[in-house]
Amino acid sequence: MSLIKVVECSRDAMQGIKDWIPSKDKISYLQSVLSVGFDVVDFGSFVSPSAIPQMKDTGYVLDNLDLSLTKSKLLAIVANLRGAKDACNFSQINYLGYPFSISENFQMRNTNKTIKESIQELESIKNLAEINDKKIVVYLSMGFGNPYGDPWDYEIVESWIYLLNKMDIKSISLSDTVGSAKETDISKLFSNFIIKYPGIEFGAHFHTRPDQWYNKINAAFDAGCRVYDGAIQGFGGCPMAKDDLTGNFPTEKIITYFNSKQISLNINSLNFESCYNHASKLFNQHI
Repeated sequence: MSLIKVVECSRDAMQGIKDWIPSKDKISYLQSVLSVGFDVVDFGSFVSPSAIPQMKDTGYVLDNLDLSLTKSKLLAIVANLRGAKDACNFSQINYLGYPFSISENFQMRNTNKTIKESIQELESIKNLAEINDKKIVVYLSMGFGNPYGDPWDYEIVESWIYLLNKMDIKSISLSDTVGSAKETDISKLFSNFIIKYPGIEFGAHFHTRPDQWYNKINAAFDAGCRVYDGAIQGFGGCPMAKDDLTGNFPTEKIITYFNSKQISLNINSLNFESCYNHASKLFNQHI
């Protein structure tokens, strides 16, 4: 078993593409992703079709995936209790991912709720998840700053981690939503939180420019982070970034980094190469 968990965010790569990706093509691609050996696959979301039309077929796609040969766990994003109820109808799903922004502006844009309302919604989702044997992953969006001028500093982030810990949240992914995280902040947040909150598994959901990936993952790893989100070839990313070069963290860079550290991952190299080629064909066809 690897010391490192890798989460492949296929949903994050697909969701912002305006050109409709046929369900059969999503199924085929996700089947390829599931053969690689990622610890978790973020495969879809149960959110409003008007907000994210690309994900409106998530339930259909899930019911047509062959999970008999994969060891990967499945994660679905939900933005409210209604979406969580939809996700809980599927026994195949292991994790519910909930985007919680510490930027009031982004929380309203993302879920049409205030931060206070979002916390109340999270409590309800958590209770529902426990009844249905699902685990919660909270994505702390704008965890390294925001482009809206909302207040941000270490103490603000820590106050929300403290609250989530009091709520007994066990998995938190610190999200560099617009790709602006500085190495010093990455180091400070992970090194302090991992020691202070040993009952929480902290992950890194970075967005990055091509020339900044190494410094970000290196800072996180040195600070003790052991869970990393990526998307093959860096497809996707946050539309709020205002920088076409800022995409998801390329999964192949995660693999390269840990290969250089001689740390083995649960990755089938041949299947990953095939999946990488599949991604090229699928995304270049629709972007």
